[in-house]
Amino acid sequence: MGKVTGFKEFERKDESYKSVKERVGNYKEFTIPLDKEDLTKQGSRCMDCGIPFCHSGCPLGNLIPDFNHMVHQGEWKKASWILHSTNNFPEFTGRLCPAPCEQACVLGIIDDPISIENIEKNIVERAFKEGWIIPQIPNERTGKNIAVVGSGPAGLAAAQQLNRAGHSVTVFERDDELGGLLRYGIPNFKLEKGIIDRRLNILEAEGIVFKTNVNVGVNYPVKKLKKFDAIVLCGGATERRSLPTKGIDSNGVVQAMDFLTQATKVVLDKQLDEPQILATGKDVIVIGGGDTGSDCVGTSNRQGAKSVTNFEIMPKPPGHRSPTTPWPYWPLQLKTSSSHKEGCDRNWLINTKEFVTNEKGELTALKTINVEWKMVPGQRPQLIEIEGTEKTWPCDLALLALGFTGPESTLSDQLELDTDARSNYKTNKYQTKNPKVFAAGDMRRGQSLIVWAISEGREAAKKVDEYLMGYSYLPTKGSGDLPAL
Repeated sequence: MGKVTGFKEFERKDESYKSVKERVGNYKEFTIPLDKEDLTKQGSRCMDCGIPFCHSGCPLGNLIPDFNHMVHQGEWKKASWILHSTNNFPEFTGRLCPAPCEQACVLGIIDDPISIENIEKNIVERAFKEGWIIPQIPNERTGKNIAVVGSGPAGLAAAQQLNRAGHSVTVFERDDELGGLLRYGIPNFKLEKGIIDRRLNILEAEGIVFKTNVNVGVNYPVKKLKKFDAIVLCGGATERRSLPTKGIDSNGVVQAMDFLTQATKVVLDKQLDEPQILATGKDVIVIGGGDTGSDCVGTSNRQGAKSVTNFEIMPKPPGHRSPTTPWPYWPLQLKTSSSHKEGCDRNWLINTKEFVTNEKGELTALKTINVEWKMVPGQRPQLIEIEGTEKTWPCDLALLALGFTGPESTLSDQLELDTDARSNYKTNKYQTKNPKVFAAGDMRRGQSLIVWAISEGREAAKKVDEYLMGYSYLPTKGSGDLPAL
């Protein structure tokens, strides 16, 4: 695949960024694309390895060496077909996926891995620009009606696959716009919303019906779902984690997703139901070191925060792959995002002990203590506080970026579905104990990656199709047998 000696001749080259000063002044994407020649060289680095571990590293089973080879050959339209044959929305994964495929790349054993994610993004952007992505309208309809609850990546993938099988699909979204967390949970500087709308236009043209401001189980009775032949629940994991810490209810302690959602709505000129939570001129502390925490850092800097500090209770990961996570596994390794580089004081092994307030109940500081983890064979790691390391940090706004525990129980209760210890919906091959009700995405597997959400939606769609028709021609993971685009 690619050029036989390409991996020896060309070094990995990634997109560059606009300067920090320029990009923090707005909420637009700030990457600077590579030119066509450099992209061709990046595709040429794919080394024709005997077993492409990138396939197994990718939850979608993307045919990565194949589209890399097409980029090397200059066959961009064929590359687009191959990419779309396994991935409904490469414009999302090409921007937001942490790229487990790259960590499984064989070349990564001895050198920098192939820049798979960037190649993927450039293929789909070229495809949209050239008009190669057009609606795929089924030749005939089956007469079956399917409800998809949730319009995040899992719901949209399930809807598109089922529509292509000839079923009539209606997608219900409780928000005022489609996209789930892609719409309001991901900042514009990582995903401009026109990119979502561009794909939604294709889905609508294919015949999918979308209904917004419909919260199934709240303002839309679940009994109305009985008219559908099958139901796919893709509502995501939306129950947010908190802290059992004194002062957690103080004015100024805010859930990260509330902060990010408001910020994005303001950028999109949406009306807010309550005053906006702003980081402007404040000492901001973000508790949680994942992607959501990074998004809070970037948003706080764009709002003009006085200072931005990030707390993480876990140890600082090593700068290189840890021996505990050898190739081709996902590595335990320090990740520094573009938002971190815009200005952030990062701190590890630190635990918040108290949110300090003034007489008005307003947050003024955080009290912390350093910690360490004691590892005992056969037992869960124990968190040990280190005496004499107490510290008080000035803080006007504390953002809790602690992730999600699982889905809400509204639908599981009303539909009488079984859940596991983490409130995820129990399924057998995506089918719940109610045979016409299926679940996919974070609602089924718990908080996870966008690439897993798309994979779950695709796999669930195949099971729904089999349930309704007795068979299914929808592709399985990595088979890549969809019609050409």
